[in-house]
Amino acid sequence: MADEHQFIADGIQRTQINEFFQTELDRAGYGGMDVAKTPMGTQIVLKAEKPGMVIGKGGKNIRKITSELEQRFDLDDPQIDVQEVDEPDLNAQIVADRLANALERGWYFRKAGHTTIDRIMDSGALGAEIVLSGKVTGARSRVEKFNRGYIKHNGEPADAIVDDGQSVAVMKLGTIGVTVKIIPPNAELPDDFQVQEDVDISEYIIEPEEKEGVEELLAGEGDTDEESEPSDQDSTQTQSQDETSTETAEEEVFEEEVLDEDTQITPPEEGDIEAELDELDEEVETEAEDLLDEMEADTEDADDEEAETAAAADDGSSDSDSDSDSDSNADSEVQE
Repeated sequence: MADEHQFIADGIQRTQINEFFQTELDRAGYGGMDVAKTPMGTQIVLKAEKPGMVIGKGGKNIRKITSELEQRFDLDDPQIDVQEVDEPDLNAQIVADRLANALERGWYFRKAGHTTIDRIMDSGALGAEIVLSGKVTGARSRVEKFNRGYIKHNGEPADAIVDDGQSVAVMKLGTIGVTVKIIPPNAELPDDFQVQEDVDISEYIIEPEEKEGVEELLAGEGDTDEESEPSDQDSTQTQSQDETSTETAEEEVFEEEVLDEDTQITPPEEGDIEAELDELDEEVETEAEDLLDEMEADTEDADDEEAETAAAADDGSSDSDSDSDSDSNADSEVQE
């Protein structure tokens, strides 16, 4: 069998087993089941308000249920574990069965709905919702809802946190479907937060460390000065060291000054300076003459080019005049 078909078959089988337990354990207060298939067999955990009625005298009832599961649903070695429900008013399946029985006994639907939802909220639930659908009163079917607190209707929290249960009340006019949804007291909702009020702030305040005052600091400096005063021997030794260091420094300075006085600086002769100046003047004059020669050559070249262009222009104009004269002579001959 393909995985998709196997998944659907397992869901149908689980629903059929749940309906079987609802009919067989109605008086025992059936509160739901958990089915887990293991290599050792099928493990079924039953939740009931009265576990003694599920087990029966000497385990007679539990053996009967086990044999019927093997025959009707083809389960391999089913092992049933019965657990008692701690708070029946917070179990949605048990509450739905109770409400359906109350409607069958003749309770008015509004009284039954409000009484049931008040008991749920008194047990500490965060929210509850009861939906009655069918021929509640009269020949026309309708839906009646009873809400208290906070309820999640969609998303992952609606599947993981909300406990729901369904039951059916068979009346003279028809059937009434009963749906109950409950959010338990210890449920952690994703959008829930708490604001702390009247909190003792002193626990969270860090007090600054007390530092010494000005007077204490001055007193501490005086003590350190007294402790740091050197003895007479130490003072004499330090004075002698200072005197020797100053004497050596003065000697070094004096020697440097003597050396500076001994060195003689020879000034340059006046004849050498005049010769260098004459050479510089000659170089400057030669460079100026070269520049003038280059400029004159450039101007001569430019004049030659202008003369050539003018001569070429004169030749062109004379040619055009001769052509015009020849054309005029030819025209006169033709006319004659």
